[in-house]
Amino acid sequence: MKDKVRNIEDQNVIDYLEKAPKWIADNKAFTDWLTEKGFFRTSASTVHHGAYAGALYKHSDAVREVLEEYTELGLIDWDRPVSPFIIGMYHDLCKIDTYREEYDHYIEADDGTRFPKGDPHFVWDDAGVIIPGHAEKSLIYILQWIPLTSQEIACIRWHMGAFEKDPKMWEYYGRAIEQDSAVLYTHTADMVASRVKGI
Repeated sequence: MKDKVRNIEDQNVIDYLEKAPKWIADNKAFTDWLTEKGFFRTSASTVHHGAYAGALYKHSDAVREVLEEYTELGLIDWDRPVSPFIIGMYHDLCKIDTYREEYDHYIEADDGTRFPKGDPHFVWDDAGVIIPGHAEKSLIYILQWIPLTSQEIACIRWHMGAFEKDPKMWEYYGRAIEQDSAVLYTHTADMVASRVKGI
């Protein structure tokens, strides 16, 4: 039911604010924007990893967590300490306006009002999208709120790794890895979160 999705959203916002660096958590306008756009309530996909309410946030948080684990192991040398949070949390912002919540069953009240019953599923709906794309779209969204380092930009841009749809881009991805291994570890963290942890 919609109340259940709302509870998931509320819990995700609380979790996010507890984990976010203070200067990000204190930016209420940014958190409100993320909430309005559905970051805390939408799915991460329609059929693959995280095809359930609230999964986009859960997936993003899982990527953040893996990046922080790699950092603690000394695998990544960041330009600034907040990078694992920023990259993990916002690499998939492109998805915030692409999925529509639908329900298979409804309960009808005496006055004819219909209320959703059961859990929602999500369908691809880009009718309201004005910026298409994936990684570049995430960068456009986040740069409205947070200045990024060149390293953060490269990690977000190339987080899809070999899943880049255009094979012409693979050479650029390879160059980005050669320039900074954090790019490869970001893609790996995304794969661990989605394919190993299933989020």
